Amino acid sequence: MAGFEAINNFYETIAEDNRIGYSHISLYITLLYFIQDKPLNNPFHIYREKIMLKARMSRRTYNKCMRELVDYGYLKYEPSSNPAQGSKVILNKL
Repeated sequence: MAGFEAINNFYETIAEDNRIGYSHISLYITLLYFIQDKPLNNPFHIYREKIMLKARMSRRTYNKCMRELVDYGYLKYEPSSNPAQGSKVILNKL
């Protein structure tokens, strides 16, 4: 799925999902931003601190939104305790 297609699919999906707020949108778009130079591979690895900085959110908001995006079926997330590896994210097909 190409970058623009991923964004379009996301916005079309959230248009009908009242659970999604601006923090969820910011986090999801930031995830897409960090993988824009690469093919949209699933899974990919992220570093929480970099994501939080770009998405302009606190750790608490990051954790809450990430958990909710998982619960709502937008992605899968496997946190890592290894700082060299990063956490694994899989974007679900929307």
